[in-house]
Order: sequence, then structure tokens, then C-alpha cells
Amino acid sequence: MADKYISMHKRVSGFSFANLGIFKGFSDGIINAVWALVLLDIFHNSATVGIYSSVYYMFYMVITLLSGEMLKFASKTRLLDICLIAVSVMYFMMAFSIRPATFIALDFASAVPWMLISSLISLFMADFSKGVGMEKLNGRYVLWLNTGALLAPVLAMYLAGRFGIRTPFFVIAALNILALGYFRWFKIIQPEKKIPKISPKKTMKSIWKTTIAYFKRRDLTRAYLINFGQYAIVSLRLLYVPIMVIEAGFDKSTLGWILTAGIIPYIVLSEPLGRLAKKTGIRVWVMIGFLTFAGFSFWASFATGKTLLAIFILWQISGALIEPLTDIFFFDAAKTGKDRERFFGIFKTVNRLPRFILPAIGAWMIMFFGTTGSVWILTGIIGVLAGLFVLMPIKKQQNTR
Repeated sequence: MADKYISMHKRVSGFSFANLGIFKGFSDGIINAVWALVLLDIFHNSATVGIYSSVYYMFYMVITLLSGEMLKFASKTRLLDICLIAVSVMYFMMAFSIRPATFIALDFASAVPWMLISSLISLFMADFSKGVGMEKLNGRYVLWLNTGALLAPVLAMYLAGRFGIRTPFFVIAALNILALGYFRWFKIIQPEKKIPKISPKKTMKSIWKTTIAYFKRRDLTRAYLINFGQYAIVSLRLLYVPIMVIEAGFDKSTLGWILTAGIIPYIVLSEPLGRLAKKTGIRVWVMIGFLTFAGFSFWASFATGKTLLAIFILWQISGALIEPLTDIFFFDAAKTGKDRERFFGIFKTVNRLPRFILPAIGAWMIMFFGTTGSVWILTGIIGVLAGLFVLMPIKKQQNTR
């Protein structure tokens, strides 16, 4: 294990941390369903929503780069406690009909604990993966993520239509309180860390050196490029599918069912895919996922009506072949606990960088072509390129430093 653990509940295992995915997934499902619509309600323009999303994820990327430094200030156990409480409080406040400026301030502030929760769960799973393997743990985590997200869009759209677009954020606050209670059941005790002296110059120098070391390694670079492709597709899909469904004349209830139906392939495939990947390797499944998603994307760029809705569901099968496996490229490359904690902050920027870059490009394409559907040409190109990155040959690393 990477960290020291003084004591814990006797039933705690890597699967215990993977089970936290149901709380994270339900919360993410609500956010993904209503976030773009809340922003559309504020800005009244889909291109402006794309620009806001780019700025938001630029900030998210910066704080992710600093996550390695944040982990030095307290044990992972203490940090997860703090982050779950912070997310609950902030989303409770965001649920009220507050001024747009206040909502935006809370939206940015909540990014810090939200980012750390995701990173901490992954690191806990890696710490407790011995004898199980990250393929199975990640499969279980993705299963619970998507089980949690299955009914979230329907519930979110019902609450939004009945009580107001921001009302679903109350549910997120409650879910994270429940997650805190479940995590406390683990009874994990870790030694507290000494608070390091803060030196901005040394911190930036350390981040720069770690970044250079990361991208000098071909295996870690490949992991980054493949995950960049996945999150680039996800960022555009999450942002523009809700907008396109509403723009096409369908109601919020239809949107909720479309988002819910899209979760089913992830639930059905996540655990079987984890077992298959352990036997056959992960490359073939990830490549098939990217290339088939590219095909659906090019089709979606000119499809309309119910055909477009069907594509929004079908391409989730491709996504279900990708999502449970792409993080494994990193864990296969960073085999030691020291490498994982050293490079994990750099690696996790791949979740944020595409969400900063791609919505801005998508906004430009919408303004240039005059149609929101033009963004699917972009996801099609990304799918083809990411599929090719999977084939990148990698030499075994002789030195982890």
C-alpha cells in the first residue's frame, strides 16, 4: 500500500471504495443532466455555454495540477471527510434561486472538493488493489457509477420541471452526506501528516519537474493521449446532448429518459468487460469503442428527429467499451505506489484539459457552421485519432524515476 493505515474495519477492501461510485455516479448523473441547462438559463446561448465550460475546466485543470501538493497537507482519510462535507454544503446553497454571480462563484469553488473526491477514491482503490487487480476494481467502480446515474436524469428532469431547474442540487447535497456516513463506517485511521511549509516557487518547480518526467515516459504519454480522447468526447457529449434534445423540440422528460437509457450499456458491460479485459488485454476493446463512436458521431452530425435520439443511446455502447478501461493504461504504466502518487495529479489533468479546450472549439464550430450538430464532426475525428493512439507501441520501462 502507498500510505500507512493504522486500523480499519475488518471488512474493508478495494471493493469498499469502488462502492462509493454509486454516490458519485448519482451526483454526476444529476449534474450532467441539469448543468448545461442551468447555464443556458443564465446565458441564453449555447455558444456562450461552451465558452463558460472552457473557462471552468481551465480552472479545474489548474487545481488538478495542484492536487499532488494538496495531498501533502493531510491524510487521504481526513481529506475525503472534508471534501464530502464541502460538496454537500456548496450544492445545498446552489439549489436556491440565487443570483447568477453567486451560482457561478459556488460552481467554481465546488470544483476543488469535487476534483479531490474523484482522485482520492481512485488512489484508495489502488492502495487496496493487491490480489484483486485494478481491472476488476475499476469495473466495479464504473458499474456503481452508472447504476447511480441510471435514474438520476429522470429524477433530475422531474424535479427541474416541477420545482425549478436548480432544485436537483438538493439531492446532490444529501447524497454526499450519505457517502460520508458510508465512508465513516470503514473506520479507517491513518497517521496525520505534518503540514509542510508552503513555498509557491518550490511548488511550481516541483510541478514542472514532475510534468517533464511524466511526458518523458512513452507509456505514461500514451495513457494521457488515450484518456484525452475519451474525456474530449465525454465533455462535448455531456454539454451538447441536453441542448440538442431541447433544441430539437423534445421536452425535459424525453431528455431524462434518453440520458437514462444511455446508462444501461455501462451497467450491463462494465463488470463482464473487466473480466474479459483481464484475459484478452484492454487494447482491442478500447480501440473498438473509439472507432465505433467515431462512426456514430459522423452519423449524428446530419441526423435529425428520432434517429438522432437513437444515436444518442446507441453510441453509449461504444462509450461503455472505453470508460471502464482507459485509466488502466495509467496504472499499468505507474506500477508502484510512489509513481502513482507522484504522477497521478498530472495524469488527472486529462479529465480537465479536454473540457477546457474542446467546448471552445465546439463553440467556434457552432458559430462557423450555424448548427449545434457540427460538434459531432469533431467527436468523430477525435474518436479516430484516439483509436490510433491505442496502437502506439510501448517499450518496457527500466527506470521509474
